[in-house]
Amino acid sequence: MSFPRSSGILLHPTSLPGKFGIGDLGSEAYRFIDFLVASGQSLWQVLPLGPTGYGDSPYQCFSAFAGNALLISPERLVQENLLSNEDLAGASQFPAERVDFGPVIEFKTALLAKAFLRFKRTTDTALRSDFQTFCQQAQAWLDDYALFRALKDSHRGAVWNRWETPLAQRDATALAHARGELRDQVDAQKFYQYLFFKQWSALKARCHERGIRIVGDIPIFVAYDSADVWCNPHLFKLDEHGDPRVVAGVPPDYFSKTGQLWGNPIYDWERMRKHGFSWWIERMRATLETIDLVRMDHFRGFAASWEVPGGDTTAERGRWVKVPGRELFTQMKRALGELPIIAEDLGVITPDVEALRDDFGFPGMRILQFAFGGDPRNQDLPHNYHHNVVVYTGTHDNDTTAGWFNSHAGEGSTRDAVQVERERRFCLQYLDATSQDIHWKFIRTLSASVADTAIVPLQDVLGLGTEARMNLPASFGGNWTWRYMSDALTGEVSDKLRKMTELYARDIKKATVSHPQ
Repeated sequence: MSFPRSSGILLHPTSLPGKFGIGDLGSEAYRFIDFLVASGQSLWQVLPLGPTGYGDSPYQCFSAFAGNALLISPERLVQENLLSNEDLAGASQFPAERVDFGPVIEFKTALLAKAFLRFKRTTDTALRSDFQTFCQQAQAWLDDYALFRALKDSHRGAVWNRWETPLAQRDATALAHARGELRDQVDAQKFYQYLFFKQWSALKARCHERGIRIVGDIPIFVAYDSADVWCNPHLFKLDEHGDPRVVAGVPPDYFSKTGQLWGNPIYDWERMRKHGFSWWIERMRATLETIDLVRMDHFRGFAASWEVPGGDTTAERGRWVKVPGRELFTQMKRALGELPIIAEDLGVITPDVEALRDDFGFPGMRILQFAFGGDPRNQDLPHNYHHNVVVYTGTHDNDTTAGWFNSHAGEGSTRDAVQVERERRFCLQYLDATSQDIHWKFIRTLSASVADTAIVPLQDVLGLGTEARMNLPASFGGNWTWRYMSDALTGEVSDKLRKMTELYARDIKKATVSHPQ
């Protein structure tokens, strides 16, 4: 499907400012919405919103359906009398410019536990009724997820296949016993999900009131240590011990000489087909209740996936294995109607991937940072764009534009010194730019292009360097921590972005652009 001519900003909620160590769904999120409106933007793109596990990555979550409780706003819990101002003491210890996940998790977990205790004692019948309604509506995934998290905590964080065999293999008697033994912990996990979705729904409603649509993100794969795999081992390629026979990744590319070894289990697509792709359909249904547009991460994996032997330490020995993506999207469309999907078609793209994308009308992606490493026929150069694409200066996996421009050989890529300098010269010539205004030249070039949708990471709007990079693929530690400072969203930045948006007819509240036939 095609989208109206528009533009937006990529910012994950964890990067919002605030005094609780991590961005949340409180006042600063609403202030960011106001900034989007003042800047003429109509899209807010976020990363996956699930509960993060290994490495604090939003692409390695404990559930494909649950929300990240770390995003719950303590201030809003005070407003609802679930916390007191005294409970918030100690928040000033956190750095403002980054997320220190360990202490933050400890602090917010304690706050949420206090909120649950107060909820258990409440006489607010409306609150109790609202919670019960949520539990009933989300029962299809919530009961298992809450038990999974309670069991994981009781096993000191151990991966589910290291639990006692009856629990790992979901013996009915063992599960019933665990639900009884851990009833309070299970109810607490359900309550945290209630709080997340209540706050997120309010934020989403404000976005819609102000003409902002939310672009979300579905990782194609799920984490091995997740409620999804624990509850559905038959849908994944696991061995008799429950360990992955093969894991996901990508072959050597721009980001890594040895490829990227993600380690996620691979779907057993034959089993998925026999079940009518019901798990995927329900995942998409739940996602579309939370966001408006869906960026399908690693879209090429719906044509074929790179399967790496389970014991390997790099992705080099993988092989491409075909995936029934066409059947999946056909069934999904029958069940859910028109699919507002953006295909993340980066990396090794083959004709079958392009056909899958184009036959369903999904817009693909173009990255301006990738435009200057080839010749004038490079598809990432703006003169080669067409309408039905979503264009970015860079994504969460790229360096910032200023950081990329000032980078040196070997820093997070396979580029050598000669190539780096050649790209830099080509970039300046193509954009008629100087190094001082490179980020605004990038933004202006995308805004002026024929692409229907242009999205820019907030780091590029603010002109920040490598210190503000969100993620370095194939690296360990130090990712996902960036936050912007509370005084960064100035009127000057907003005015400049709005004027550019209006000049190139991307403010959909003021201009309607029809494509020539």
